[in-house]
Amino acid sequence: MSVSIVIDASDMADAMQRLRPLLDFDAEELMTGIAALGESQTRRRITEEKTGPDGTPWTPNAAGTPILVATGQHLLASVAWRASASEAEWGASWEFAHVHQEGAVIVPKDARALMFNLGGRTIAAQKVTIPARPLVGLSPDNEAEILDLVTDYLGGLV
Repeated sequence: MSVSIVIDASDMADAMQRLRPLLDFDAEELMTGIAALGESQTRRRITEEKTGPDGTPWTPNAAGTPILVATGQHLLASVAWRASASEAEWGASWEFAHVHQEGAVIVPKDARALMFNLGGRTIAAQKVTIPARPLVGLSPDNEAEILDLVTDYLGGLV
């Protein structure tokens, strides 16, 4: 008794030719698109959505004004991206962006109280708690947008 296995690879060259664009694509171009989209999503969260990436609405501010308007220009001006062939990165580089992202408690350093104006009144406080208002991150909708971008990009190669 003998066993023979025959493999017909006549279509292999054609299949490899069709897959070549997926193997040789410019990853930096794709990562640039992802990073630019992430930046756009972050800017939209600050200017329009006013919710964290998880969909939680931001805590209203004590002044009763639109959230992150007073510092929003600093945040918006600092939102940027960078990309390479191996990564896409975006965020806010403003020195106080982390306070909005993570929240903070502010206490006086060299005085008995913090002094500030709010609605035309002078306020003295032992501490001020700034709630987290996350602006950088991916919501399910953000993830879907990025997946669509990747799918469109890779689909355009073949």
